[in-house]
Amino acid sequence: MFSNKDVLMIIKELEICYPEPVCALVFRKDYELLFAARLAAQCTDARVNTVTPVLFRRYPTLEALAGADIKELEDIVHPCGFYRIKARDIIAASAMLIGLFNGQVPDNMEDLLKLPGVGRKTANLMLGDIFKKPAVVVDTHCIRLSNRIGLVNTTDPVKIETALRNMLPPEKSSDFCHRLVLHGRAVCTARNPACNACCIAGFCRHVIRK
Repeated sequence: MFSNKDVLMIIKELEICYPEPVCALVFRKDYELLFAARLAAQCTDARVNTVTPVLFRRYPTLEALAGADIKELEDIVHPCGFYRIKARDIIAASAMLIGLFNGQVPDNMEDLLKLPGVGRKTANLMLGDIFKKPAVVVDTHCIRLSNRIGLVNTTDPVKIETALRNMLPPEKSSDFCHRLVLHGRAVCTARNPACNACCIAGFCRHVIRK
């Protein structure tokens, strides 16, 4: 079990290693991040970033997305996988944003979860990155690293979110999750974690158990 001091030290070390905890998805408008996150399900951020410029040039507004030809949209998002349901969700969510939320992305969890294709991971991403609210984005990196480090002992995303919310200072929670992504890609990879190069190895239960 980590003490509050340990958690703060882990946060501090990650802040030093990754001073700019930015989202890897490229976007200009709030709803663009929403749909980029939808496309990123079971797909890499890098591939999504090659698709979204084409998508948002072809459909530059929510109105255009809501009225998009489904087959054409499917062709554009096809490289991201699961393209039929993703295209359907983008069209439906665009229509809902216009009809129910006056064209604005909602700033609360309850309303975000009403949007087709939006789960807690995407909702938390929007709350943290767009609205600068406390948020815990539980993606594959967060699940792997929080378990490997020993912060949690479960792969259930909701349980991990709850545990990290109770553990992290609210104002640091969103950036912490971004830093886990960066650390997971650069050092703490799935198959071959570079423990000798890890800035938080002194706290990591995986290293201690070796």
